[in-house]
Amino acid sequence: MIDLYYWPTPNGHKITIFLEETSLDYQIKPVNIGRGEQFEESFLKIAPNNRMPAIVDQNPSSGGSAISVFESGAILLYLAEKVQSFIPSDLRKRVQTLEWLFWQMGGLGPMLGQNHHFVSYAPEKLPYAISRYVNETARLYAVLDKQLQGREFIVGEYSIADMACYPWIVLYERQQQDLNNFPNLKRWFHRIRERDAVVRAYEKGKAINTKPTVDEESKKFLFGQDAKTVKG
Repeated sequence: MIDLYYWPTPNGHKITIFLEETSLDYQIKPVNIGRGEQFEESFLKIAPNNRMPAIVDQNPSSGGSAISVFESGAILLYLAEKVQSFIPSDLRKRVQTLEWLFWQMGGLGPMLGQNHHFVSYAPEKLPYAISRYVNETARLYAVLDKQLQGREFIVGEYSIADMACYPWIVLYERQQQDLNNFPNLKRWFHRIRERDAVVRAYEKGKAINTKPTVDEESKKFLFGQDAKTVKG
């Protein structure tokens, strides 16, 4: 059994997509990040960065006591290795998959997150910041579009790299992007969106949270943290 500490955000959706694609038993333990539940002491024991998702694998492949994993990329890699699926066994393809997984973790996610913040949530509109991150989003879309030329999926076969990237593209309209400008990415996006497991994953998210995560009350938890949050 996998305990999934989750809220329906792009990073959360990555993990439910993986779990819905496999036969692993899992249960969702909601972490309402808009109400500060990510700072509860019990959660910090498995996620010291105050961020979901995180998992606890109650039945590790190696046996022994439960294993906790935080950071969505690390979780995807851990689960893929656990079930020996969605990560190629061929060394070269495996390296490519990890490259694109880390590309998402280090580039696509953080830059698009800043796009969301300055376009939608910042208390004042800062034209330079908006332009900076909207343009960087477009550049990253173009990188992915180029990689997808002649391929159905990012490394040819469906993998954790696709699961990591897709949820961030779902919000393309909010990011001020037009998928028609990225035809390879657009075909890939629709191909993944129609997968049964992806549909199920997003439906589970809708059932857990029916309201916007970001409101006036939640902003103090989502945007108001500094070193004191960690030091206590």
